[in-house]
Amino acid sequence: MSDPATDPLAAATLARRGHLAFSWDDLDEIELPSGILTRMFRLGAAEDAPTIFNVYYPPGCHVDAHTHATDYTEIILEGTQRVGATWHKAGDIRIGLANRGYGPLVAGPDGARVLFMFKDGRWPAIALGKNNTADLGSDVIAAHLAGKNKR
Repeated sequence: MSDPATDPLAAATLARRGHLAFSWDDLDEIELPSGILTRMFRLGAAEDAPTIFNVYYPPGCHVDAHTHATDYTEIILEGTQRVGATWHKAGDIRIGLANRGYGPLVAGPDGARVLFMFKDGRWPAIALGKNNTADLGSDVIAAHLAGKNKR
């Protein structure tokens, strides 16, 4: 299943019953050029609904500093990740405001699994200065979603 908001059967079930239960394993896994693996869904059917990502960063994975156009929170589920100069471990929670830069991100020696919750659909990464956001693959994720929306 893809994002419940774009999967026709899931969207129909959600519209009819008002609720839908599934597992992360039921969602499409998207591999980004950097080796990052992600699965995501929207909290509701609207394109501007809050968006949740479960992201795995392989060991040593580096992502340049960037920002997002919406508020978000992230929870380190497994492993460690350095954000700027600060290391975070499983159980740590970060809250970020829209248009406030952070990073770079570097996954620890065992990688990191992070749960991201964006306030709305404006989750794509925005580069800061000369930094590159290609590692985050917003274009790859958007293309995947666009393909699912054509069903």
